Amino acid sequence: MEPISTALAGIALFKSAVDGIKGAIGTANDVGEIAGFIDSLFEGEKQVQKKRNKKSGVGVGDQFGIKSVAQEIIDAKIAKEQMQEIASMVDMRFGHGTWAGIVAERARRIQEAKEAAAAAKREQRRKQKELEENIKMGLMIVGVLTATIGLFIFLMVSVAKAIEL
Repeated sequence: MEPISTALAGIALFKSAVDGIKGAIGTANDVGEIAGFIDSLFEGEKQVQKKRNKKSGVGVGDQFGIKSVAQEIIDAKIAKEQMQEIASMVDMRFGHGTWAGIVAERARRIQEAKEAAAAAKREQRRKQKELEENIKMGLMIVGVLTATIGLFIFLMVSVAKAIEL
């Protein structure tokens, strides 16, 4: 039942953030003073969307039941309305385009984080492959040295036996 609690937490976080922004926007001198609420707003929305998109752990009856479907649609519409309301409030308080700038900057940072994670993963794969190649090369060198030493010893023993005869 963890996905349901996650959705409830997401909805509660979203509503709490909306209330916080509405309460603080009139006295805020800059966006930084409500940034924590905005972060919570986006996190709450993310949790709600994640729950909506991922139905694992929920029974078929719960997934497709009228109550579940209706609640999801209503919650999504309310969240959308409240996001538009917050966007208007932020733009009215801090100037036209402020909300669009926040959303664009957030999207840019998320994209940069994804790209950095992908680059780190590629680098890790490259290092792993390089390590494997070094191990293979080391084993080949040890094999060649062992064969060379073995051949040298064999020749020395053969020469020693030939001299004795």
